[in-house]
Amino acid sequence: MSEREELQAHVAARRELGPEYEPELVDSFLERIEGKLDRRSPGQAARRDKPHTTITPLVLGSLALSIPLISVAGAQAGAFGVAMVCIAVVLVNLFVALTRRH
Repeated sequence: MSEREELQAHVAARRELGPEYEPELVDSFLERIEGKLDRRSPGQAARRDKPHTTITPLVLGSLALSIPLISVAGAQAGAFGVAMVCIAVVLVNLFVALTRRH
């Protein structure tokens, strides 16, 4: 069965079952499509999920660390210090995102 036929079958099932079953139908359809994609290119399936799991904690951690750094920089150097900390946080996150992408 082609992807188009599967989608049409899921839409027809949604019409028959009603909107309360929509999340289950969508999940089922997405699982089938992801399974087909994984079978076509098994090496890319692992790479597709990996960046989100490694970058998110780093971004959240850098933002959490920036709070006390901003307060100290603001007390010691004023607006210039706050701006420097913000620029440093952006540069670190940008660097990590770009290196993880390759």
